[in-house]
Amino acid sequence: MTVMDAALRESLKTLRLSGMLETLDARLLLAHGGELGHLGFLQVLCQDEITRRETVAFQRRLQRAKFEQQVTLEEFDFTASSKLPAAQIRDLGALRWLHAGESVILFGPVGVGKTHIAEALGHLAVRQGAHVRFAKTSRILADLAGGHADRTWEKRIRELVRPDVLILDDFAMRQLSAAQADDLYELVSERQGRSLIITSNRAPSDWYPLFPNPVVAESLLDRLINTSHQVIMNGPSYRPNKRPRTSTAAAAKAD
Repeated sequence: MTVMDAALRESLKTLRLSGMLETLDARLLLAHGGELGHLGFLQVLCQDEITRRETVAFQRRLQRAKFEQQVTLEEFDFTASSKLPAAQIRDLGALRWLHAGESVILFGPVGVGKTHIAEALGHLAVRQGAHVRFAKTSRILADLAGGHADRTWEKRIRELVRPDVLILDDFAMRQLSAAQADDLYELVSERQGRSLIITSNRAPSDWYPLFPNPVVAESLLDRLINTSHQVIMNGPSYRPNKRPRTSTAAAAKAD
């Protein structure tokens, strides 16, 4: 290493340009071999740094999303059931709803792949630079209830309002208390103009009786349902297709 190379490396460290630092040797070889001119050498080093920063930022957004599983829309088996609205789901993959600040409701029986699709749409949003948060609805309600107890409710709801996309998994599983209904009302109201993805085993029309106060239910659900893309997911359970074959099953197939 020459004195100039050492000085350059120190300068890159000082400027926190580690993407350039990591590929400097490879780029210098290309330059010494005549494959890169001065401007080309500088351009590829800059691109190396941009790529590194984009990768780091993507990984951070992915980590903050707190997905249960790292799944994508490309991995989903749309042939698992002819009843699945494949075209509608793929159309949601264009993320026009996200750019318009609209929401998505995925509903249907247990096991048809609602959570997979929700997380896959969230993964697509992360890839496009959006900030996403995934959580079971029951855990969000428990977290907000804890905020009432220790007077951190404002801080906790701000954290839920901040993401570009909030995924509420297993929505409307059971009857809500008055406090839970109020918390949901505040959350959805505060997130107006920001996207939600909701998964539920119940059709949206069946959510109303779960709220103790009909006025709160009407105000919250009419606004949410009427501005959302609703996807009815039907068919047999998708989960058996995801299970690894047991050694017994594999042996039987071999026989």
